[in-house]
Amino acid sequence: MHSVVVGTTGVTAHDVLAVARAGARVELSEEAVAALAAAREIVDALAAKPEPVYGVSTGFGALATRHISPELRAQLQRNIVRSHAAGMGPRVEREVVRALMFLRLKTVCSGHTGVRPEVAQTMADVLNAGITPVVHEYGSLGCSGDLAPLSHCALALMGEGDAEGPDGVVRPAGELLREAGIEPVELREKEGLALLNGTDGMLGMLIMALADLDSLYTSADITAALSLEGLLGTDKVLAPELHAIRPHPGQAASAANMLAVLKGSQLTGHHMDDAPRVQDAYSVRCAPQVAGAGRDTLAHARLVAERELAAAVDNPVVLPDGRVESNGNFHGAPVAYVLDFLAIAVADLGSIAERRTDRLLDKNRSHGLPPFLADDAGVDSGLMIAQYTQAALVSELKRLAVPASADSIPSSAMQEDHVSMGWSAARKLRTAVDNLTRVIAVELYAAARAVELREGLEPAPASRAVIEAARAAGVGGPGPDRFLAPDLAAADAFVRGGGLVAAAETVTGPLR
Repeated sequence: MHSVVVGTTGVTAHDVLAVARAGARVELSEEAVAALAAAREIVDALAAKPEPVYGVSTGFGALATRHISPELRAQLQRNIVRSHAAGMGPRVEREVVRALMFLRLKTVCSGHTGVRPEVAQTMADVLNAGITPVVHEYGSLGCSGDLAPLSHCALALMGEGDAEGPDGVVRPAGELLREAGIEPVELREKEGLALLNGTDGMLGMLIMALADLDSLYTSADITAALSLEGLLGTDKVLAPELHAIRPHPGQAASAANMLAVLKGSQLTGHHMDDAPRVQDAYSVRCAPQVAGAGRDTLAHARLVAERELAAAVDNPVVLPDGRVESNGNFHGAPVAYVLDFLAIAVADLGSIAERRTDRLLDKNRSHGLPPFLADDAGVDSGLMIAQYTQAALVSELKRLAVPASADSIPSSAMQEDHVSMGWSAARKLRTAVDNLTRVIAVELYAAARAVELREGLEPAPASRAVIEAARAAGVGGPGPDRFLAPDLAAADAFVRGGGLVAAAETVTGPLR
């Protein structure tokens, strides 16, 4: 099995995806082990001094003014984990928890947290054993880190709480550790705090959303091209020279993708035929501009994610000169903003796709297609309600686009008086990405049927390859009304699994 080695300088998005989604093994580099040991020596030296040091020999948050005597410090670290493991609601997905744990391990291995090497090794062992702590939907305000989610993970390291085993069954974490031959950790000074204090949950969800949206934006270019064909639109608006004079990289990429898919089509350029129109509607003509703006938003979000992946987020942190300093680097604002920004882009991409679908179904605007793409309109309703479903999804996307990061609610007796709500931004983005996949699937379903109903005109070879692959994947074609939900589910699986992009690329080569 592929292994990911964690050093002192951060990890890559590919590493996160490999561990979270592909179950890659995790190993600690010799450099990381040495950095962990060196930082721990600093913490141990400070713990032996009579002067209080935040996180080492004091309480936390609003209780930081209390000096804790040596004999109570182990209990203090256990207590912070137990008390902060206060999440509620549904369980968070396994891949999110694995990303959360791996990213916390990444920061621990930086040598800036003061955690002992054996604690870091236990974190890697738990991941490698396929043990996934039960983490709940609610509990993080995105400031002082994703506290409750990380606390549930730390609780499992102590052999407490519940976790899912490699067989998918939830059991007491202590039993799972024992069966895997993993010794529960006995936390010492600062270690409990260091395991809780990071933006790891929101960052992990950002990285997975970016990976999913990379594919979905290419998928949206393909379905937009199919819709353009179905509507007998013009591909002249996709010419590279037009996009070069407004040099947004994402716009050029989307236009190039659409042009590649449409190459060789007999369906384009008929806008001046029987019912002449000078220009296609915005939802068709401006597809590259809207999708391209979203692509550029992805690029900005990726830059933020890369910076955060290289960061050591903890409070306090151990510095190379031996100081242990408090800071505010745990604040999730940088990540929260781009999570919200992506949700806005996702909503707009879904919205323009729905407008194209509606146009394909409206006999007054579809340029010769039957009403609702029905076989016998009146007897058959065609795709009328498929568009309703798509519209409902888009309406939900618009609600999910309301930024979480614009909100803040004080906590910890006003010590934590401004928070990022980044975890909430990440959770709603996951829902938005999921729903965008369904929206694109409905457009694919409608556009493919529209293209097939244009008898006597051959679609582009790439379009033909997409339609044939979709049919082979169980996505039904034109005909009398039938139980539609299975067809839409098949279209969703075709998009979600990468079949749409793969089919187009058999003709176009790699799309952007």
